[in-house]
Parts: sequence; structure tokens; C-alpha cells
Amino acid sequence: MKTKVENAMLDTAKRTIMILLASVLMAVNLKTFVRTGGLIPGGFTGLTRLIQEICDLAWGFEPPFTLINLTLNAIPIVVSFKFIGKKFTLYSCLMIVVSGLITDFIPSYAVTTDMLLVSVFGGLFNALAMIICLMAGATAGGTDFIAIFLSEKMDIDSWNYIFMGNVVILGIAGALFGWDKALYSIIFQFTSTQVLHALHRRYQKQTLLIVTKKPDEVYEVIKDMTNHDATLIKGEGCYMKQECNILYSVVGRDEVRKVLNRVRETDPAAFVNMIRTESLAGRFYQRPND
Repeated sequence: MKTKVENAMLDTAKRTIMILLASVLMAVNLKTFVRTGGLIPGGFTGLTRLIQEICDLAWGFEPPFTLINLTLNAIPIVVSFKFIGKKFTLYSCLMIVVSGLITDFIPSYAVTTDMLLVSVFGGLFNALAMIICLMAGATAGGTDFIAIFLSEKMDIDSWNYIFMGNVVILGIAGALFGWDKALYSIIFQFTSTQVLHALHRRYQKQTLLIVTKKPDEVYEVIKDMTNHDATLIKGEGCYMKQECNILYSVVGRDEVRKVLNRVRETDPAAFVNMIRTESLAGRFYQRPND
């Protein structure tokens, strides 16, 4: 049986490997699809690319990606360290530094010259890198820090709001460097945001209505696995005219599958209705990032 120290070391190694993988994927995407397509991604990565383009246009040189990106992330890193989590922020800094250094040192390579393919697949790979990073308990920095902060403190799924802010940045880039690249960049960012929104479900919620003959046992499953409460509703089946128990609970969408499996093990005859929760007011337990 593993000790707490061994489990902690294993968790650290796993998170580090995932972040290094995400860093490589992010950097390769920047030097293949983004750079060769002339795209301006959203967020601080896009702002970094925009500053590089402006410097190249005005003075004929590009400052290092890492230097600009770290400078822009200085304030979000401090906010994240204070309000989101220390380990979360440190792993995020690892992602920012490693991805930046790889971006500075690897050469550009054009996978395709079709701008639509560049925009769509660039957005897809960007989202995959971000999802791996988020699964490791970190972020790629910039507006991701802002999205996590808003999700933690205001209990909202903020990725689409971040997308709207990114469109503003891309509009500025379009006015400076041409609308073709800016519009393709919006396709890139839209693809990335929608894939991220579909696959990363930490801040999305699901309502569970469970008709069961074992309400106490099923409630213990929900409480132990998610730390969420439930409400017991007494009802009556219309066909058999028999009394039934209905458990009402709201859990994170990333928790639904494992909860459902345990509920089926506890009561194979349970009837479960899962409803997507668009908004929620009141207390809701959110797992800490650290």
C-alpha cells in the first residue's frame, strides 16, 4: 500500500509529465499552424504574437516570445497565487516558461497552406493542449487565469465570455494587419473555445433526479464522491400507486459518470434523470485546485 509521500510524489510526476506534454503541443502548434498561417490567437498568447508582429513591422526584429509572455502574465500570476492556489500557479508558471522556451527555439514548419485547415486544426490542437494542462491542475496563463478566477469566485462557466474578449483583440489585429488573417484567427479561436467548452466540464453542472428504493445508500454515494448534498422527495408512482423516493442533487458534469456508475452498483433498479444545469444560485461546493 502506497504511503501519502509516495502518492504525493506520483501525483507530482504525473502532473509534471502532463504539463510538459501540453507545453510541447502548444509550442509546436504555435510554430506550425499559428506562425506559418500568420494567425493571431486570442488571449495573452495572441497579444504576445501581436507585439512581436508590431516590433517586426516597426523595427525589423521580434522580441523573444518567453520574455513578452512572462511580462504580460506577471499580474495574473500574482492574482492566481493569492486567490486560486499556490500549486496551481506554480504548475501554470512551468507551463508558461516551458512552452515559451520551446516556441523560441524550435523552427517554423508549414503543415498546410490552406488557411481554413490551418485555422480549424490549429484551434483544435490549441484546445487539446489547454485541456491536458487543465487536467493536470494548471493553465496556460493569461486569460485562462481570468477564466478560472471568474469560475471559482463568481461560479460561472466563463470560457465564452473570454472568447468575446478575444474577438475584440483580434478586431484590433485586423485593423492593423488586415482582416483576412483576423477573421481566420477568429475561426481558430472559436474552434479552440468550443472544443474546450465541450471537453472541459469542471465548471459545468448537472442536475440528478434519482428514483430509488435505497435513498440513504445512494445519498452516501453522492456525498462521499462529490461532497455535495441531496434533497429527499417523497413521491408516488402513478401506475403502481406505490410510494417512491426521489433524490435531487446537483453535481459537476465531470463527476456525473463516476457517480452514475456507483449509483448503479448500489441500486441496480434506480431510475436516474440527468438534466444540464444552465445556472445556479446558492451554495455549491467547488473542489479546490490545490
